[in-house]
Amino acid sequence: MLAIFQSKEIEWIHMNQLINLVHDNGTESWSDKAKSAFAEIFGASGGRYPDKANKVVTLRAPEFKGGTGVPFVSLIHPSNPDSGSYGGMSFGIFPITDGPSVLAMSIGTQGLSPDEEVLARPGHGRKVSAICNWLNKKYGQGNLVAWAKQEPVRIDLDVPGNIKRFFPGYNSVFERYGKVIYGFFVPNANLDATADALKAFLDLMFEERGIYPLKSAAEDGERIRSEYFTHLMPDVTEEEVYGLLQERRFVALQGPPGTGKTRMALQLLHKAYKGNGFSIQFHPNTTYENFVGGLAPVQTSDVMGFRFAPQQGFLMKAANMAFQYPGKPYLLHIDEINRADLAKVLGEAIFLLESRSDEQRELELPYDFGEPFQNKLQLPDNLYILGTMNSADRSIAIVDVAVRRRFAFVKLWPQLKVVQENAGELMNKAFMELVTIFIEYASDDALALVPGHSYFLEKDDAKAARYLKVNLAPLLEEYLIQGYVAGFADPINAYLQWIESLQG
Repeated sequence: MLAIFQSKEIEWIHMNQLINLVHDNGTESWSDKAKSAFAEIFGASGGRYPDKANKVVTLRAPEFKGGTGVPFVSLIHPSNPDSGSYGGMSFGIFPITDGPSVLAMSIGTQGLSPDEEVLARPGHGRKVSAICNWLNKKYGQGNLVAWAKQEPVRIDLDVPGNIKRFFPGYNSVFERYGKVIYGFFVPNANLDATADALKAFLDLMFEERGIYPLKSAAEDGERIRSEYFTHLMPDVTEEEVYGLLQERRFVALQGPPGTGKTRMALQLLHKAYKGNGFSIQFHPNTTYENFVGGLAPVQTSDVMGFRFAPQQGFLMKAANMAFQYPGKPYLLHIDEINRADLAKVLGEAIFLLESRSDEQRELELPYDFGEPFQNKLQLPDNLYILGTMNSADRSIAIVDVAVRRRFAFVKLWPQLKVVQENAGELMNKAFMELVTIFIEYASDDALALVPGHSYFLEKDDAKAARYLKVNLAPLLEEYLIQGYVAGFADPINAYLQWIESLQG
């Protein structure tokens, strides 16, 4: 097996012996093989990590004789004893006799100590989950090859049964360590996948200990980090949103301020829909009569000067236009869609928002609204609705389940590549530092508030410093005042102090 792997033309930087270990079926001489393989990854003469990395981990590679126990090799915290149970964060390789070994991030059976801070930090579990999602997407070929626990510290929860069923050959590992494993990868025939999984898990573990790859491996490390980071804040293109609109008809873009939600909607309206449609904006005073239709005062020449008559709302007007041009897709863009009480604004018209109905849906209206509806409202098949909503606006009404079921919700996140292409050195630094704070410390709810890339689009550093002070700093200060980032106020305050210190 070793000779076969060495003959491969693909270069697996600093990981050859570990890859061999993972794919070498059987546990004979396991401890010696493991020690030799891990020794390869340290040192400037060909390793991936500096020699000092050896001081922040201890290798545990016991020999299991007579078929007892479950063989493993783990890198653990050096404060643990030389033998017996251990605690804290670890990276382990668990071999089986008839397949490749499983790679796993886990917690020692003695509990979280001495890594309570690392394991409890939202960012650690978030990154393990992103690594697993990345491995599934890149190497799974439609199959599950990796899994991550939602909360690593929940050592009372086992690997779910439906996940175990995907990997029946690893029951012995799951039975023994299922509750402490919080992320794993099961290799397939693709050795590049094994190499990337090894490097991603090891890089993350050492990063949490303040150790980074050597200069010779730094570019490869950044590649891996950049690839799995796209699963923390995935990019969504106009083409993808347009395709979803064609499939679902009713879509809502949601995300933090500055991520380009409204810009994308307007671009779609003018390009994909060739200007066929219009935009409106919801606010707390938007009513059913404004949006669907109702009685409204109309000026007259009689003594009263006005009378009430049925008047079409924005939805009827959009449907009317779409009916007039049946061969053209027509888009109604609703900006800030969640700032109104949607259940009240839509009323019974929510019945019409069904993209896959077997027959044309029709709603009885209380008044005659004229052509083409009279007193029956239908939504033509060529009418599409795109809403945009700011996830930082906490003063809004909750979007209820009935509405959420009818819209396809798409998250827009801040995008590093947009900043890299359109900003200078200072803005790139400011963006990465703030995004890192949110990824590491924010709860899932607070993560949805991370300011978008539009706050960082300035090439001139002097102007950038001013923009950070007058545009970004007030937003973060408002987050602090409202208590939105109370769980990590200290890093946010430190970031604000850094902004204040900038010259410009």
